Amino acid sequence: MRKRINKKTITLFLSISMAASLMAGCGKKDTDTSTNDSTPEIVIPADSDLDDPPQPDDNDLTDDETDAPVEEETREGMYRSELTNEWIDESLKDQRPVAIMVDNESIALPHYGLTEADIVYELMNSTANNRVTRLMAVVKDWGAIEQFGSIRSTRQTNIMLAAEWNAVLCHDGGPFYIDEWLARKYSANFSGGFTRVNNGKAYEFTEYICAGDLEQRFSNSRYTTEYNEYYPGPHYLFSNTELDLSDREGAFACTTVDLGSVFPHNGSKLVYNEETGTYDYYEYGDAHLDPQHDNAPLTFKNLLLQDTTFAQLDPNGYLIYNAIDTSKRSAYYITNGTAIEVVWSKASESAPTIYYDKQTGEQIEINTGKTYVALIPSDSWNKIDIQ
Repeated sequence: MRKRINKKTITLFLSISMAASLMAGCGKKDTDTSTNDSTPEIVIPADSDLDDPPQPDDNDLTDDETDAPVEEETREGMYRSELTNEWIDESLKDQRPVAIMVDNESIALPHYGLTEADIVYELMNSTANNRVTRLMAVVKDWGAIEQFGSIRSTRQTNIMLAAEWNAVLCHDGGPFYIDEWLARKYSANFSGGFTRVNNGKAYEFTEYICAGDLEQRFSNSRYTTEYNEYYPGPHYLFSNTELDLSDREGAFACTTVDLGSVFPHNGSKLVYNEETGTYDYYEYGDAHLDPQHDNAPLTFKNLLLQDTTFAQLDPNGYLIYNAIDTSKRSAYYITNGTAIEVVWSKASESAPTIYYDKQTGEQIEINTGKTYVALIPSDSWNKIDIQ
């Protein structure tokens, strides 16, 4: 970086130089040729305007001086997804996603198309049946679906979570508790009427979203395929670089998240895959594979686990999570083999759930890629086994 020196500084520089010369000429002759330690050092001020100062070596430059501005990457005809930060076709930019309710009973396996989801939520569906879970898959590019599911009923909590993304909730009915929630102005849903696939199972396990289903449902509905006035805007904050949490205060290694004691019916587990840098999902003792895509594993770059209270509604096990909560309850953010403690907050039914670093209080950034979110019942929060 060039710096200039003013006229007053030049005068001072010359005066000191002349004085140094006179001192050298009048001094006692000495055969010692070593440098005189008393010779004054001349320092050029940082705010100088000298025309041609010595140029610093690159190794001496500060980070601010060496770091050139980084131009944001662009790709023709593409943009970064607001759900994953991955590059996707620009034609999808204003398209609202769908949120698909997927049966998670063992008889419903294998799931078709789940690897196409951008975000997958796992929630306790009932306090009965050993706390069986249900999945909600948020899909941006739903026009590419060939077969997805099987599809089952929804709960009130899912209506709130789908609204965070301005997503149209796809399900097949549900208990009467959902009726008033589906009537909310922000709510949009398609219930039932999807393709039935003869898979040799009982009728309730045969419904799937297949190619063309969603296009037809949208065309016959009052819903727009694009974001509407209830869209709360971008949700997650994505890091511009690959996050390594290992140097964060309080960070700890996390290669396995065992939720078997939290969701004992399914025995959900996420295991870090060092080759892919993602967490593979397991349940019922086996890896989750997608036959729709050559048995690809269901895997996630980011894991978010949040401590959430709930209320049981009746003796049949129906419940609602208290997903609206601004008390900053505990949570974990996990990526690249490391976990940190965070807290979460959701201000209203359709407001995004925001995660904050427990140490700094700032909203966290997450890595580019797919995200798994588990609402952990508060009475089981201490049963999470992180290894």
